[in-house]
This record gives sequence, structure tokens and C-alpha cells, in this order.
Amino acid sequence: MRALVLTDFHRLDVVDRPRPEPGPGEVLLRISATGICGSDVHGYTGDNGRRVPGQIMGHESSGTIAALGEGVDPSALPVGAPATFNPVVVPPEQAETFLGREQHAPGKQVIGVAQEVQASFADYVIVPARNVLLLDPELPLHLGALIEPLAVAVHAVGLGRPAPEEKVLVIGGGPIGQSVVIALQRAGVRDIVLSERDPARRELVTALGVVALDPTSAPLAELVVEALGAPADLAIDAVGLSPTMSDALTATALGGRVVLVGMGSPRLELPAFAISTEERSIVGSFTYSAQDFADASAWIGAHAEQVAPLVSALVPPEEAQESFAALAAGQGPAGKILVRFDQEDQPA
Repeated sequence: MRALVLTDFHRLDVVDRPRPEPGPGEVLLRISATGICGSDVHGYTGDNGRRVPGQIMGHESSGTIAALGEGVDPSALPVGAPATFNPVVVPPEQAETFLGREQHAPGKQVIGVAQEVQASFADYVIVPARNVLLLDPELPLHLGALIEPLAVAVHAVGLGRPAPEEKVLVIGGGPIGQSVVIALQRAGVRDIVLSERDPARRELVTALGVVALDPTSAPLAELVVEALGAPADLAIDAVGLSPTMSDALTATALGGRVVLVGMGSPRLELPAFAISTEERSIVGSFTYSAQDFADASAWIGAHAEQVAPLVSALVPPEEAQESFAALAAGQGPAGKILVRFDQEDQPA
């Protein structure tokens, strides 16, 4: 089978690897598409320290069930059925304790991050059967790769607890910010504005039905009041830099809430006195619960036309190196790049 191997930082190569075989309780998925995540790009450059040369990355994927390991119920997970997988794998002995907050399990392993696990930038991947979710057969199969980033957004929005009548600011119009917009609309929020410097991303977000602001044109707090008529009740920072967190705090009302889901920097500088005296709340958001992932999967199955504009490019594995290099240089497209593994017969 073909696999994209991080042979060195800034270098991905298509390598022939043996097709893996599922063990007891495991499922072999034939990959249709895998999205390039920002964390994959940081792994490609070596910036985040969470990926290593020799690794096969990838965790935003969809495909079909190719084979079942011993003990997997074929009536629940039929061979040939369209499926995706939740990459957050919780040890069975921790599943009950961390039910509903699987992302907090200390023994969790994230497929695509765990260095010793072959992930899904490949023709095939093995995952635990308990992490496999069937997809709506009517959903274009490649769009199943958008479920994972939407799950990130669903979790972040849930932590922000927006009421439908509240005003919400999203900072950052990349794939996670775009997914946050979709998740807010799913939650019934109507008054949404998004801040983004890149004009192509602002155009994409505008097509989703929200107002896109250019933070280079004026102070963001002023632009938000002009667009919403008042400061935001909730801000969701999908960038995660000191300047964007500063914008999130200054553009929210007294007593407002900020959710930090972007991971642009490992350290942030915050105005502690202002947070205290203005009683703003900041909450961090990381990955999702199993229920968040299932909810995102079900929602995309019924709203394919709403998420389809989030995909900007479909590339074969042989062009992935070029796509990663462009994204690392800040020259990628407005939306998500998906690496397609199913556009020709796949080798065994």
C-alpha cells in the first residue's frame, strides 16, 4: 500500500508499505480521503515536537471498511460500508471513568499524533472497532474527512455555551474557524462575525452566511460593535496567539466568555488585571468527547451541502509534499486540502 512518510522535517515521501491486518477487536479501513490539519503542518515543519521523522501522520479521514478482526460484529460494521474513525483512543479500562470526557483520559492515544502508530495518510489504517462510526451512504465519501475538525468546533462551541440570541465573535478564518462557524450555526446562533486577515478566507466565510471582518482595517473591538451593534458575548479564538487573545478579550462585553481552541503559540501574554476586574472567563478547548464526534458525524451526514465549500483542494498522495510545503509557507488555499487515496485502484 502507499503511505506518506515524514522522512525528515519538511519532507514527505510516498513509500510502499505492507498492508496491515486487523487484530482482535480491530477494523481495517480503506482510506478515501485524509485532511491536512494545522497540527500535521506543524509536525511536518518540526515546530510542535509531537511528530518525528519516520512517522505516518493523519487523523481527519473517511473511507470504507475493508476487513474485520476477530470478535468484531459484521452486522454492526459491515465490510464495504462507508465509515470514519474517532482518533482519540481511550484504553478500555478507562472508558467508564471518562465516559463523556474521553479527551481527559490520561491513557488516551491519538491516532496521527502517537508516534508508534501508523495513521491515515495511507491507503489503509487499523483502528479499534469501538472508534469506528458508520457514515450516511448518501454523503460524498471524501466529506467524511471534515467530521474530525467539525468535532473540534462542536466541542469548543459547547464549552462556550452560546444562547441563540447571543452575539459571537470567531477569530481566525482557517479550517478550524470555518468549522466553528458551522458549529455555531448548528447550535442556532444567528449573530456571528469572524475576524480574518486573508481576503480569500474572508470570502469563503462570507459564503457561509456570516460577516467577515478585516482586523487590519481598524481595531477589532470597534469593528465588532459596528457589525453586531454591541460587544460580543462570546469570542472563540481559533488562532491562539497573544494578539488574537487580546482581541478576544477587548471585543467581548464585561463578564464575557472566551474559548481558546487555536494552538498558534505554546505561551500567551494575558492582561491579568483586566480579566479579573472585567470578570471575563477563559476556557481552553482540546479535541472532543466521543459524543461530540458522533454528533458531528451525524450532522454532516444530513448537511453535506453546507460543509462542501470548506474543501478547497483534492490532491493525490504524490502531490501531498507540494501541498504541505505551501501550507507551511502560508500559501495554502482558503479552505481544507484533502489527500485522496481512492481516485485509482489501490495496491494491496
